[in-house]
Amino acid sequence: MNNDKRFGDKALSSGLSISELKPWLALWRVKGVDAKTYLALLEEFSSPAAVFLAPITALNQAGLSAVLAEQIKNFDHNEIALDLKWLEHEGCHVMCWHDEDYPALLKEIPDPPPILFIRGDRSVLGSLQIAMVGTRGPSPMALNTARAFAKSFAAFGLTVTSGLALGVEQASHQGALETEGATIAVAATGLDRVYPAKHKQLAQQIIKTGALVSEFPIGTQPKPEYFPRRNRIISGLSLGVLVVEAAIKSGSLVTARHAMEQGREVFAIPGSIHNPLSKGCHHLIRQGAKLIETADDVLEDLGNLSLVAIGNDSPLDKDGVRCGLSIEGDYALLLKKIAFDPTSVDDLIAQTDFTAEEISSMLLVLELQGLVSSVPGGLFYRCSAD
Repeated sequence: MNNDKRFGDKALSSGLSISELKPWLALWRVKGVDAKTYLALLEEFSSPAAVFLAPITALNQAGLSAVLAEQIKNFDHNEIALDLKWLEHEGCHVMCWHDEDYPALLKEIPDPPPILFIRGDRSVLGSLQIAMVGTRGPSPMALNTARAFAKSFAAFGLTVTSGLALGVEQASHQGALETEGATIAVAATGLDRVYPAKHKQLAQQIIKTGALVSEFPIGTQPKPEYFPRRNRIISGLSLGVLVVEAAIKSGSLVTARHAMEQGREVFAIPGSIHNPLSKGCHHLIRQGAKLIETADDVLEDLGNLSLVAIGNDSPLDKDGVRCGLSIEGDYALLLKKIAFDPTSVDDLIAQTDFTAEEISSMLLVLELQGLVSSVPGGLFYRCSAD
């Protein structure tokens, strides 16, 4: 009997059968194979299966040390049993580098993870996201601010991405959930556990409208060195990173540094000069981060950044008008169907082949670019004849 049958349609969730997926999982568990090494091997051998079949001489010629080549050849493939067992559960997915739905923005970072483990809705990883990070021991004002900003972002249609940590990140996830918006929690452990454990209920809520994400194989326990690795994914998935409150030496500033290195925008909320937890934000502002007072300040900047997400980087002129804006493909088709009078999403569904989720995502981009506006009742109207 084919053991892959027990997975049903799950075997297709990554575009691969379980037998095809096994080498992907195995190569990621080989000690010494990091993200850059994994992707270099894919470029050289085309697939993980081909890596395992390659002779040691070929692995050496590809730049691997003798030790690492031996570890690949001698890898115990039974180690992926935990991953396979986890995949049998409802809502558990693996996303691979070659998958069509691998997030485009994440692919742009210097060391994107070749494997992502996901609990919840894998499609939310492709949505437009704003990352929110901050201290684990925030002031009451920072907690309220994080929750309020997250609610505004989620209400606008952005996915709020964070790290499930105590404090600011917890409040950010909760704010998005309060508006029934999508939120993504990127973990520094395997997804068979929740860290911190007290956030198990919050994690379950996130799974309902968003996703838990990790590059770490199932069974991985938290280690200090894993959190900076996790942070590069938080920033890599997002259009920009908002630091709500943070000390000078904090993981939040690590995330901000990743964002800067990845070409993402960094936003920071200023605070009292007497509050040590404001010093991190003040430091970032001095380094060029955008000083933020309202959620609208962030949304205004994201109007430019969203162009990059759909492959168009036309700037704004001094009056805030798009210079040489050219909307193509599906976005152009949808824009033609939006009237200058308020139009409902249901009408747009009837006039196109797009799903409600696809239309909502595209409307967000068009609204961020100032081409359409929303009015109460979930209606949208066109702002420009161009």
